[in-house]
Amino acid sequence: MKFSRRDMLKLSAALPFVWQARAEQIPILDIVSRVLEVKGKAAKVFGIIGPDGKPGLSLVYGQPFRALLRNQLSEETAIHWHGLSPPVAQDGVPMLVGEPLKAGESRNYDFINKKVGTHWMHSHMGLQEQQLLAAPLIVHETAKPVFDDQEHVVMLHDFTFRDPAEILAELNGGDAPQMARMEVNPAQPGTMAMSNDIKFDALLANDRTLDDPEVVKVEEGGVLRLRLINAASATNLWVELGELKGQLIAVDGTAVKPISVSRFPLAIAQRADVRITIPNESGAWPILFHSESSHLQGGIYLKAGGGSVDQIFDLCQASAPIGLEFEAMLRVPYALHKSPLEQHETVALTGGDEHHQFGFNGRPMMHDVLFKVKQGTRVEVAFRNETVMAHPMHIHGHYFQVTEINGVAFEGAQRDTILIPAGHTVKVQFEADNPGLWAFHCHHLYHMNSGMMAAMAYV
Repeated sequence: MKFSRRDMLKLSAALPFVWQARAEQIPILDIVSRVLEVKGKAAKVFGIIGPDGKPGLSLVYGQPFRALLRNQLSEETAIHWHGLSPPVAQDGVPMLVGEPLKAGESRNYDFINKKVGTHWMHSHMGLQEQQLLAAPLIVHETAKPVFDDQEHVVMLHDFTFRDPAEILAELNGGDAPQMARMEVNPAQPGTMAMSNDIKFDALLANDRTLDDPEVVKVEEGGVLRLRLINAASATNLWVELGELKGQLIAVDGTAVKPISVSRFPLAIAQRADVRITIPNESGAWPILFHSESSHLQGGIYLKAGGGSVDQIFDLCQASAPIGLEFEAMLRVPYALHKSPLEQHETVALTGGDEHHQFGFNGRPMMHDVLFKVKQGTRVEVAFRNETVMAHPMHIHGHYFQVTEINGVAFEGAQRDTILIPAGHTVKVQFEADNPGLWAFHCHHLYHMNSGMMAAMAYV
């Protein structure tokens, strides 16, 4: 075919409009009910389905975050973009800022995204998160992977057939059978720490149990980037790579100095990116996820060539409670910009009596302002855990650096969620650079709904 100069000019003039039309296509996220089979038994759960028919959403850094969120449920909900830092009005925390999304309602979200990495989206309405109302939210550094041959996202959930509202009612009523056993607290000899307070039926890895695990095909001698998301409502996890060795390269979507790992902790709401070199041979290797201080485990398989997948039971020897030894090893890979430190806050994590009431500084909260900050300042928060349970603390709209553990200062990782075990004190610092009224809470769903949620306000 031959093109005249006039034809080429027409084509050139049309191209920008074609690109613009494609660029303005808004991804649709549908909040749906679905039926999941767990151990041969059907369960009604929720989900968030993206434009490709798969859970969640992926985008490339440099693109604005745009989505049309459609609530297909028969009840209202609200979705929080965990790991991103939107304007507060789009953060998805009803009763604090904004309104919930009513049944059948749709809402557009549009904001500048400043973060790359492994993140997730989840309900911030009641106990819906326990019913699997969550999905991955991945922001790729580039359109095509630079270092890895392949990547795979693993979403982890603790699962129960029970109504979460019944569980919370039992906990708040001091029902002993629902409370887990007490463990010796390694931080304070002679004291006790409760390792878990809810009994679950299964640990799910991408909606599947070890009875029928997901099998990920990988290349012999290739490199796989595993993006792990602990979307559990109340379960901290140990990640076990087994025969494989990995390089931890990011936590909570933010780079760390690479560290070799074969077993490491992943607290509620935290994420980890692990780069694994696959052996240059056929084989099948399990990646297991152990519940902290219980006998449940979940997992996936990596399979190369003709490797055979062996049966692994979902019950194992109970794992030890998670401490802060691993956290103390993590370091930022570059010097951070730091404003002068102008404000210090101490937040005591309190409560946990027989009625399962938690709170801050001696009282239960929900949307009360815990402290105020001034835009443009650097703020230090010391979390002091005075309860007998661990609490994964999350500050919305901000990333903080872990700067001190039990009096030992260091240049730790940047995170949005940090686990504070019983009897420990952890200090973090962040830049107050995102004005608004922000949620500040324990990410253990039942602790949050029992009073361990408050707000941070800008003046």
